[in-house]
Formats: sequence, C-alpha cells, structure tokens
Amino acid sequence: MKSMRTIWLRIRRRAFELRGNNSGLAAVEFAMIIPVMAVLLVGTNEFSAGVAIDRKVTIMARTLSDLTSQNTSVDDAKLTNFFNAGKAIMTPYSSTPVKGKISELYINPTTLKARVQWSQGFEAHSPGDIIEIPEALKIGGTYLIFSEVKYKFVPSVAWFINKEDGITLSDVSYTRPRQGLCVNYKTEVCETK
Repeated sequence: MKSMRTIWLRIRRRAFELRGNNSGLAAVEFAMIIPVMAVLLVGTNEFSAGVAIDRKVTIMARTLSDLTSQNTSVDDAKLTNFFNAGKAIMTPYSSTPVKGKISELYINPTTLKARVQWSQGFEAHSPGDIIEIPEALKIGGTYLIFSEVKYKFVPSVAWFINKEDGITLSDVSYTRPRQGLCVNYKTEVCETK
C-alpha cells in the first residue's frame, strides 16, 4: 500500500503539470463566455425594440390629437382614417396590439375640471366623464383634443414575462383645436358656458 505522502506528491505534481498546460484554455473560456454573450446580444435587441416601439407609441398619440385638432368637425370615417394613419406609424412593428382613443375635453370655467364632450376608439370615455389634466392646461372655457394610446409589447424571447401580460407601453397627448373653438363630432356643437 502506498503511503499517503506518495499519493499527495503525485496529486501535487499533476496539479503543477495541469497548471502549465494551456492547450484547452481557449475552448474552456469560449464555452464559459458564449452563453453570456448570446444573452447580451438577444437582450440588447429586445430592449432596443421596446424603446423603438415606445417612441412610436408617443408619436402615434401626438399624431392622433394633431390630426383631429386640424378639423372643425369629424365623423366616424375621418376618425377611422386617423386611427389607420396612427397604426401605419407602428411599421415595421405589429399594429395589432395598439389600442387608441380620441376624446374632446371641455374645461369648465368655474371649476376648471375637464369634462368629456365626445370620445371614440378603444374603451371610449362616456360623455360627461371628468378627466384629470395637467395644471398648465386648465384654462376655463377652452377645449382640448385628448388622445390615449396603449401598446402591449411582448418580447419574442420573454422567458421572464407572462405572454398574456406583456409590457404595456402607453402615452397621451393634448392639443388645442386649431380651426375653431372646438372640434364637433357628428351633430354636436361647441359648448360655450
């Protein structure tokens, strides 16, 4: 039976020999680094797509309110065209998850509360609903075109995100009517009290 000392010396000698042998070092480093690099590559791609879609959601919200505010009156056909133009902004990303609505708000001169005059789109507001707006926009007796856009972004490799939930990207935009006091919808007329 070999003594413990002999076994220990052999193990030590093999460790020194292994330490000096660099022939498989590159392959081991590559095997350790490639998964990290792949995750960084895919993560960067998904993150940049999310940022690009978020920017497009902002542009779409501004476009919807801007197109509406350039009219003295709108009907369902015009609003459908506005929504279609907004969805075209989402190219090259899918416009299927886009949910948008356009509303006109009247700011009461005494209470400075913004009340919905009309609203169209996904889950439209009811006429008379009170909408909270920024303080700087609370000018009594005026109107605002208010657009809201939501987009459910589901990354293609979302291992950590539930596919049904996704990430909701949203934005709103306020625009004053440009051609008159308000933008009439169908037969509604501007309220002046």
